[in-house]
Amino acid sequence: MSPRKLKLHHHPAPQPSGRPPLLFVHGGYTHSLCWQVNFIPFLNARGYDCFALDLSGHGASGGHERLHEFGLADYAEDLAWAVSSLPAQPVLIGHSMGTQVVQRYLVDGEAAGVALLSPVPPTGTGGTASRLAVTEPAFFEELPNAMAGTPSTRTLQVMARVYFSPDMPFEDTLQFMPMIGAESDHAVAEMVALPFMRTGRRPNIPALVMGGSEDQVFPASMLFFTALAWRAHSVTIERAGHMLMLDPQWQEAAGALADWLTTV
Repeated sequence: MSPRKLKLHHHPAPQPSGRPPLLFVHGGYTHSLCWQVNFIPFLNARGYDCFALDLSGHGASGGHERLHEFGLADYAEDLAWAVSSLPAQPVLIGHSMGTQVVQRYLVDGEAAGVALLSPVPPTGTGGTASRLAVTEPAFFEELPNAMAGTPSTRTLQVMARVYFSPDMPFEDTLQFMPMIGAESDHAVAEMVALPFMRTGRRPNIPALVMGGSEDQVFPASMLFFTALAWRAHSVTIERAGHMLMLDPQWQEAAGALADWLTTV
C-alpha cells in the first residue's frame, strides 16, 4: 500500500483480448491525461485493458503540496503500487521522465514488457538544457508561464517548437496547455545527474524504444544508446516531436506500438 493517495485511471477494453494490460507512465511537467486523448482509445479498440497512473504530486494524485520532495525512487514506488493493483503483469509504457521511473521500478520489479517513448538518454538531461539554452533560450523564460496556466502567444509558440512536431498547427497547442504543470526540482536534478548514478538490473523482457525524428528535447540520435542497453527494438517516427502521443503523427506512433505489442 502506498503511503500517498495515488490515482490509477482504468480504461477497460470494450472487447477484452486476453492480452497483458497496459500501464502508462507520464513524463515530467504533465499527468496521465496526455495518454487519454489518443493512445488509450486507439489501444482500447484493439482489445487492450489500459491503466494510466498519475505520479505523486501530479494530476488527480495527492502530494501536490510536497511535489519538490519527490524523487525518481518515490515515483518508482508509485509505479510498484500501481502494478500490484493490476490483475496481471502489465506491459509498462513510459514517456520521457516516465521512462526513468519505469527503469527504476524494473531494477526490482517485474513486467511483461517495456516500451520507452522519447526516453531520457543514459547521458541524462544536461545536454538538453545546454542545447536549449543556445537554440531556444526563451523556453526557460516561458516554461513558468505554461506551468502557471498563463500562457501568452509567445509561450505557445515556444512550447510548440520544443515539444511538438513541426506539423502541429499552432492553434492546436492551446488545447494541450492544461496538461502542463509543475515538476519536482528533486526529480529534475536527478535526471541531470544520471551519468553518475548506478543503473541496476535490466530484466530480459521484450523492449521497445521509440522517438520522433524532430524531437528537440531528446534527439533521435540518442535512441540508439537506450535501445542498446535494453536490447530493444527501436523505431523512429518521421517528423514527430517529443510528445509522440499528441503530435499529428500519433497514429503512426500508436500503430508501431500496437505492432510491437503483438510480439509480447
